[in-house]
Amino acid sequence: MFLVVKHSLKDKHAASKKSSPARATKKESTKQAGRDEKKKKAASGQVVEEEPLKKSSRPEDEVVTYAEIEYELRELPAQGSEILIGPQRLTRFERARIIGARSLQLSLGAPSLIRIPQGVNDSISLASAELDTKALPISIRRILPNGYFQDIPIDWLK
Repeated sequence: MFLVVKHSLKDKHAASKKSSPARATKKESTKQAGRDEKKKKAASGQVVEEEPLKKSSRPEDEVVTYAEIEYELRELPAQGSEILIGPQRLTRFERARIIGARSLQLSLGAPSLIRIPQGVNDSISLASAELDTKALPISIRRILPNGYFQDIPIDWLK
């Protein structure tokens, strides 16, 4: 016979804090004193300076920070049906994303955009068949790191 006892982590954490209040470190008590002082200043109407949030708990000499690059998205206009960004065909990642999204739509009751072929009995193969016949009204947005992008309709891709 086995006895199963379930504990939540919250209960264990609360119990460990209650059982040893003297375990508070000097650092924790200093932080608490600082918070109490800020609350008193705020209550009395004095201006309280907020210190910036640290992104890392590592020492500052070990952290490498880079300047943020600001850019706007700008469209590359195509001449005709020319693909300017990326390969001339659909990549395997784009294909997987499209088939997965369309398969989900089909499984939730969306109507098929093609006649259902013989032997197709699941939403993934139906979504793949729709993509192969280029029946999906969808475009792929390919973005470059400098902010340029191109929206490419499915029927342009091989």
